[in-house]
Amino acid sequence: MEISSAASAPSGASWLRRGFRPFFLAAGGFAVLSVLVWFASYSLEWRFAFGGLAPVTWHAHEMVYGYSMAVVAGFLLTAVSNWSGMPTLRGVSLLLLFLFWLLARLFLLLAGGDFLFAAASFDVLFMAVLVAAISGPIVRAKLWLNLAIVGKILLLLASNLVFYFGAAGKLEQGVYWGLYSGLYLILALIFTLSRRVLPFFIERGVGYPVKLYNNKWIDVGSLLLFLGFWLAELVAPNGPVVALLASALFVLNLVRLLGWYTHGIWHKPLLWILYLAYAMLVVGFALKAAVFFIGLSPYIALHAFAVGGIGMMTLGMMTRVALGHTGRNVFEPPPVLFWIFSVLFVGVLVRVVIPMFDPSHYRLWIGVSQWLWIAAFAAFFVVYFPMLTRTRVDGRDG
Repeated sequence: MEISSAASAPSGASWLRRGFRPFFLAAGGFAVLSVLVWFASYSLEWRFAFGGLAPVTWHAHEMVYGYSMAVVAGFLLTAVSNWSGMPTLRGVSLLLLFLFWLLARLFLLLAGGDFLFAAASFDVLFMAVLVAAISGPIVRAKLWLNLAIVGKILLLLASNLVFYFGAAGKLEQGVYWGLYSGLYLILALIFTLSRRVLPFFIERGVGYPVKLYNNKWIDVGSLLLFLGFWLAELVAPNGPVVALLASALFVLNLVRLLGWYTHGIWHKPLLWILYLAYAMLVVGFALKAAVFFIGLSPYIALHAFAVGGIGMMTLGMMTRVALGHTGRNVFEPPPVLFWIFSVLFVGVLVRVVIPMFDPSHYRLWIGVSQWLWIAAFAAFFVVYFPMLTRTRVDGRDG
């Protein structure tokens, strides 16, 4: 998904030339800061304002609408420019969008409940401007199929509004509906974009000719089943309908994942991190079914989706996109990425797998996984900070 940058000379602050630059930096930094705060709150019982929210509610909201949306914004602002051949936000306009995102995070972390409306205003403004920024080039270029992605961002905006109405006491189920809709819409985006790019990345990246398997009925079937799964979760969480749909989604996505397999991925960290991330989404559906059938903790399945699927997929995509769009060779990534990805994957195992066999030390495993997450994203931030704040290595604009 590398942009074909214009050959014009660079101008303006380097970190504001493309959407991926400020938002990938923000995502990396916020991944560290937010989980440090969550560790202090959960394990050390420190008190924070959290915009008047319960600590666990703040944590859930900020991982979806804070961290994940920062990655989504950076990726889509960059990808839409590539798809349409038209510029998206840059310079002052990009800075303003970034500030809307940042102010929402600061109000929710540092201010009390009296400032919840201010946090909501900046959060909604951030998402509304993002929708406008990506839909304009898509419409002008008549890329009508990509309006489905715009539709998902609009649904995310609506879900965030529902959350804030719930947090303000105006909608009884608003907090739950907003959080879980946000989570599943982020997953829907990942499924859509993975179907587009993951087979392509693998076929290009393994270093030998390979044609991966895709099937139209799997694409359509998984989309319809996932829609039903999301709605069933809102109406009857962890019920029999959810379990049956999760089981079907497990089978369909496992078939898709196996069709994308080739042994060469294990020699390429930028490939195996994305493949394992998708595998964790598949595992997440199996665990979601197990919640109903064998009484597994729903938080195990939740974190398979969130830490495993979203965490690894977003980190893998940010590292690859940043390399390509700063003029670097995506086929020769920094060797340290192997260790960054490995640390995060171990953190996923500690958070998802070990508690199933040793629930008596549940808080310990949460703490260990938090620090492994922090270590992985701190390393990403340090390694990628120079890339994201300096001009492209090939001297082109972008």
